[in-house]
Amino acid sequence: MKERYKLLWLIIIFLCCYFVPLSHPDIRASGLEAFMMLQEYAQKHVLTCLIPAFFIAGAIAVFVSQASVLKYFGAQARKILSYSVASVSGTILAVCSCTILPLFAGIYTRGAGIGPATAFLYSGPAINVLAITLTAKILGWQLGLARIIGAILFSIITGLLMAFIFKKDDEKRTTGKIYVPDSDGENRTLFQDTLFIMTMVLILIFAAFAKPAAGSTGLWSLIFSVKWYITAIFVILVMIMLKSWFSKDEIREWVDSTWSFVKQIFPLLGAGVLVAGFLLGRPGHPALIPDQYIQTLLGGNSLWANLFASLAGAVMYFATLTEVPILQGLIGAGMGQGPALALLLAGPALSLPNMLVIGSVMGAKKTAVFCFIIVIMSTFAGMVYGVIVE
Repeated sequence: MKERYKLLWLIIIFLCCYFVPLSHPDIRASGLEAFMMLQEYAQKHVLTCLIPAFFIAGAIAVFVSQASVLKYFGAQARKILSYSVASVSGTILAVCSCTILPLFAGIYTRGAGIGPATAFLYSGPAINVLAITLTAKILGWQLGLARIIGAILFSIITGLLMAFIFKKDDEKRTTGKIYVPDSDGENRTLFQDTLFIMTMVLILIFAAFAKPAAGSTGLWSLIFSVKWYITAIFVILVMIMLKSWFSKDEIREWVDSTWSFVKQIFPLLGAGVLVAGFLLGRPGHPALIPDQYIQTLLGGNSLWANLFASLAGAVMYFATLTEVPILQGLIGAGMGQGPALALLLAGPALSLPNMLVIGSVMGAKKTAVFCFIIVIMSTFAGMVYGVIVE
C-alpha cells in the first residue's frame, strides 16, 4: 500500500510539472509568494516557537507518566477538571495553530482523551491573551470580548462533541493504559518533572513574545526589551536541571522522542505552508486567489459571508497576532462584523498546515469532524454577533 502511495505522489508531481503553466506571470508570482511565506515562517517562528515546542512535546512523551496525563486529560478523567484546564491553556501559551501541534501530539499519544486533547488543541492558539488584547485594542473591545467568550466556549463544546462522537474509539485507544506507575525507577519527583517542563514552557513564551506596537509603553514593552535575557536565564536553568536530575540515557530518550515529532510534523507543516502561500499569499501580498475576491464575498452578515469567512480562516495560515492587521484591512474594505468574528474564531485555531499534521496524529476522519465542528460553530457565532452589533 505504501508503494502505491509513493507511485501516486510521483504521478501527481509529474502531472503538475507537465501541465501547470509555469511561464504565466500569476503562477510565477504565486510560486515566489509560496517560498517567501515559507522563508518568513522559518525566520520568525521555527527557532522561537516550533523548536521549543518540539522539545516540550518530547519531554511530555518521555518524562510525564501516562497515569499523570490520564488523571487530568484521560477519557475517564473528571470532565470539569480536564476541560477547565484544557479550555484556558491558551492564556499561558502564546502560540499559533502550528506551534500547538507538537504539544497536542505529545499529550494525545501519551494517552489523553480525544475530548480534552482537542479542547487543548483549539484553545492553545484561540485564547492567546496577547492576540485577544490586540484585538480589543485595534478592532474594538466588543470584538475582543466576543472572541474570548467564543473561544472558551468553542474549546469546551468541541472537546465534548469529539468525545461523544468518538467515544468507542477513545475507549479502545486508552484500554490498558490507566494503571501506569508515576515513576519508572528514576529518582525525580513529580514536582521536578513539572518544574522542568514548565521552565521550557516559559522559554517558549518569552522567546515568542511579540513585539509591541510602535509607541507602546508599559509592562509589555519592558518585557520585550529584556525577553532574550529572560529566555537565556531559563535555558541555563534547564541545563542545570538536566545535569542534576536526568541520566544520560533519559536525555538521549528525550532527544529521540523530540526528533520523532520533528520527522512526523515538520515535513507536512512545510508542505502546508507552501500550498497556503501559493493560493493565498502573505498579508498585503496577493497570490493565486486575489484579495479583492475575498473582500467582495465577506461583506454584510449573510449566512454565505459568515460561512465563507470561516472556511477562508480555516484554510489560511495565521502566525500569532497577524490575524489582527489582516482583519483591520478587511474591515476597512467593507468586511462585516459577523464574518470578522467568524474568521477570528476559525482562523487562528485552524490552517491548512495544521489540518495535514492533525490528520497524521489522530486520523483523517477525526480531523475532518474537528474542522467541521469549528467551521459550523464559527459561522453560527458570526451570524449571532453580526445581528447583535448591527
